[in-house]
Amino acid sequence: MEKLIKEINSRLLEIVDNYQDSVVKEAIKYSLMAGGKRIRPIMMLQVINSYGIDYHDYLDAACAIEMIHTYSLIHDDLPGMDNDDLRRGKPTCHRQFDEATAILAGDGLLNEAVNVILKACYSNDLKISLLQILYQASGINGMILGQVLDMEFENKKANHQELFWTCLPLEYWGTAIQLQI
Repeated sequence: MEKLIKEINSRLLEIVDNYQDSVVKEAIKYSLMAGGKRIRPIMMLQVINSYGIDYHDYLDAACAIEMIHTYSLIHDDLPGMDNDDLRRGKPTCHRQFDEATAILAGDGLLNEAVNVILKACYSNDLKISLLQILYQASGINGMILGQVLDMEFENKKANHQELFWTCLPLEYWGTAIQLQI
């Protein structure tokens, strides 16, 4: 696992090193290298490896996932969301830099994850599939909805019905209503 983490970190640094020097680049690098466990990209690469496929070919896709995850953490820590001062024992991005830089760093990571996929040596069909999955999962009915629910239930307890409906993906609501669940 340590080998995978080193490979992921090395590739992330290569990606970031290609960005034009700016305070946003510094904030992106600071946040990406803040000591995360890399669970999401490791899981992806391990699954690929379990099929007997060389996971190195998919390192960029794994890095794109980590970039999207890091973007979500930066934005989650902002004053308008959870207003956290520390992440992994270090000052959050908006505390280390400033709020505007943190917003731009998060936005940059989300946008650059697309470019990582587009520049990868994948077939166009695979690129489109990867982007569709990543951005559906991180979009309004995915990770963003999760953040909305996190904020909504931060200071109130969800009852069983609220918990059921908020955890049920939108595409299943019609079936659930038909079944009267």
